[in-house]
Amino acid sequence: MTASSVEQLRKDGNELFKCGDYEGALTAYTQALGLGATPQDQAILHRNRAACHLKLEDYEKAETEATKAIEKDGGDVKALYRRSQALEKLGRLDQAVLDLQRCVSLEPKNKVFQEALRNIAGQIQEKVRYMSSTDAKVEQMFQILLDPQEKGTEKKQKASQNLVVLAREDAGAEKIFRSNGVQLLQRLLDTGEPDLMLAALRTLVGICSEHQSRTVATLSVLGTRRVVSMLGVQNQAVSLAACHLLQVMFDALKEGVKKGFRGKEGAIIVDPARELKVLISNLLELLTEVGVSGQGRDNALTLLIKVVPRKSPKDPNNSLTLWVIDQGLKKILEVGGSVQDPPGELTVTANSRMSASILLSKLFDDLKCDAERENFHRLCENYIKSWFEGHGLAGKLRAIQTVSCLLQGPCDAGNRALELNGVMESVIALCASEKEEEQLVAVEALIHAAGKAKRASFITANGVSLLKDLYKRSEKDSIRIRALVGLCKLGSAGGTDFSMKQFAEGSTLKLAKQCRKWLCNDQMDVGTRRWAVEGLAYLTFDADVKEEFVEDAAALKALFRLSKSEERSVLFAVASALVNCTNSYDYEEPDPKMVELAKYAKQHVPEQHPKDKPSFVRARVKKLLAAGVVSAMTCMVKTESPVLTSSCRELLSRVFLALVEEVEDRGTVVAQGGGKALLPLALEGTDVGQTKAAQALAKLTITSNPEMTFPGERIYEVVRPLVSLLHLNCSGLQNFEALMALTNLAGISERLRQKILKEKAVPMIEGYMFEEHEMLRRAATECMCNLAMSKEVQDLFEATGNDRLKLLVLYSGEDDELLRRAAAGGLAMLTSVRPSLCSRIPQVTTHWLEILQALLLSPSQELQHRGAVVVLNMVEASREIASTLMESEVLEILSVLAKDKESPVTRAATACLGKAVEYGLIKPSQDGK
Repeated sequence: MTASSVEQLRKDGNELFKCGDYEGALTAYTQALGLGATPQDQAILHRNRAACHLKLEDYEKAETEATKAIEKDGGDVKALYRRSQALEKLGRLDQAVLDLQRCVSLEPKNKVFQEALRNIAGQIQEKVRYMSSTDAKVEQMFQILLDPQEKGTEKKQKASQNLVVLAREDAGAEKIFRSNGVQLLQRLLDTGEPDLMLAALRTLVGICSEHQSRTVATLSVLGTRRVVSMLGVQNQAVSLAACHLLQVMFDALKEGVKKGFRGKEGAIIVDPARELKVLISNLLELLTEVGVSGQGRDNALTLLIKVVPRKSPKDPNNSLTLWVIDQGLKKILEVGGSVQDPPGELTVTANSRMSASILLSKLFDDLKCDAERENFHRLCENYIKSWFEGHGLAGKLRAIQTVSCLLQGPCDAGNRALELNGVMESVIALCASEKEEEQLVAVEALIHAAGKAKRASFITANGVSLLKDLYKRSEKDSIRIRALVGLCKLGSAGGTDFSMKQFAEGSTLKLAKQCRKWLCNDQMDVGTRRWAVEGLAYLTFDADVKEEFVEDAAALKALFRLSKSEERSVLFAVASALVNCTNSYDYEEPDPKMVELAKYAKQHVPEQHPKDKPSFVRARVKKLLAAGVVSAMTCMVKTESPVLTSSCRELLSRVFLALVEEVEDRGTVVAQGGGKALLPLALEGTDVGQTKAAQALAKLTITSNPEMTFPGERIYEVVRPLVSLLHLNCSGLQNFEALMALTNLAGISERLRQKILKEKAVPMIEGYMFEEHEMLRRAATECMCNLAMSKEVQDLFEATGNDRLKLLVLYSGEDDELLRRAAAGGLAMLTSVRPSLCSRIPQVTTHWLEILQALLLSPSQELQHRGAVVVLNMVEASREIASTLMESEVLEILSVLAKDKESPVTRAATACLGKAVEYGLIKPSQDGK
């Protein structure tokens, strides 16, 4: 019983493999292994699993499975060959050649093995030749770079560039590493010359990239402390290069933790998790070191944001986050509580506090249970209390600044900190201080507190009069603008609900006018003008404010200039204002019955502003496009800063989708680089953000030439986001637009079709061919028709035991002309390249003749041509099918079509009749025609 089950599952797996369903085949072979197969069967199943992994491009697993098969049967030549293929892809040519030599010794006459051995031997020779030729070059480059006589020469600059280029190739990186390169690069770092330090760091990036053992060896030679300390140097370019190197090192070590080790790698790396913690520990120490540059501190925070939290909630292990909270939360809070002006002990930039807030938010979101969150709250509160009590006024300012940092990040922790005894009272009191720096800290805390619903009612009752007083009476613009933002936040508490006005009629317009005035004032510093954008981000909930804002060309230009400046913390506010102006937030029309019911129950019913109707929104979008919004957003997307959070990315995706809504605007978006900017938004961020960006990509792909919109290799990056829109959790419109876009791409080249197949889109497209909605059904059929130009899809149609061919035949007889055109086109193409399908058409449905006749008699020339080509293919494929066709009304229809004026239909009909004459099924007429 078990033996027959194993055999059946193996056969099922083989069938699935032939059909291209490698995941399904893998599952079948796995199930068979679990049924107690014999050693011989186990060897076969393991080598079959290796074949699946090779197709899925998971070469490490392919090697593992092939090894298991060889352990069961040392003479399994197929397993040896598959392992050699996997080893070759993994770059382990020396091991691959041994397996191939064994294959040739077992089957000396096998030409496939002989050819593979020749190819791999050629690769090895090429590698040896390359390595030997680079030996002298590496030595020469280091001699030039370390020669004190060559200081600042062009020769030295060229040598450094060549070294960096060489390290980008794995063989070159290995050569440098084995030529005592890390020690020599250390000497370059010791020179203290920025150009040489940059060359050394960039070369180290190549050495460590995706290589765990070289990474650990490099850290061992240079010292973890030394590598991390380079982040803190005053030279920004060197600090950024050190940041890039550390990111590469983190990636290599994390990959090591994930995969575990075998062979050579395992012998070198004892515990990558430990190395990872040592690196993070040094980064945390750097945060509070005196003398570290502000840029270096920001880079350290950026690295922690990228490497500490889990990438996915599905990963159950958040131990690294818990460890960082225990070891470094106070250090992060110390950066968040530092002020830029006047400079304190720690040098910080305008972006430091925002980066600290984002890191705190990421750590808090990565916690899994109440006990972990409670520990986070306790540590934050203890830190704030330690400064608030017993350190005088300076301590209180530090504590309030830290609370502001928490309110911008994990606001739950910020709200709890505000409720600590005396904190809110101190904020209110310090707002009246005569010292500007004290007022700034207090007013900012009040503003951040006003943005949280929990505190807004308290501040509306107690803080509005205070903020108004500060706005009217303060002589300092830095205070007035912050007080104005506080009023803006409170004035927009009703959001887009027109009926929930917080202030008197016209007050929000006056506030917005003042914000625009400050925004356009180039004499004010960028950090202060940022607050004007914050105010507009809240006030643009009001449609009257939106209308005035988009009419103010100077304000829009000032906004876009600010978004491109070094002041990165302005990005979220800019994106929020643009979302409001384009109405690209989610809005559902309320059910009229529910509205009536709410009115009857005397419940509040939200009202839409008259100027938020579609015609007004479209006009605002046109004005934003004319002002250059796309180029500004493209620059924002390119920002390499933690301030560009997933939420910020989502806002930008929403705006882009609104900008491409109208077909006539899409050319402008593409011309200003919108297509390029959408790709990273569609691949990274929140699920909603990625979906919105993918939908915008789909709209651009449908109506413009994809090869011009996404030039070069970029066109292949579009496929994955489009396929993601085929999932069932997306709307019908998103599914439809994705299918249309994929149809366009599938018609361009075989390489693009292969990319679509690799993303496993075919089963989803087939699913939509059965949809009830006629537009979805039609789009899926058109897409499948274009994909059918690929051999793999043709194999799926030719495979037995499925209804793919039947569906195309039946759809060729549907009432929907566009669906018939797509299905008949697919049928014509498939029967041309796979004649075996012709004999199966009569078997799939009894109505096949009626469907072909209807195509030939169609008033549409396109349908007639498709029908004639299908009939011609069937006639040429078999005399038997030709006989059946000539005995039906098809002969009469073809005779009439052949006498028509010259066209593709006439030529196909004539060719059918000629073939029938050749078979002797019919005779030519007396005139020889």
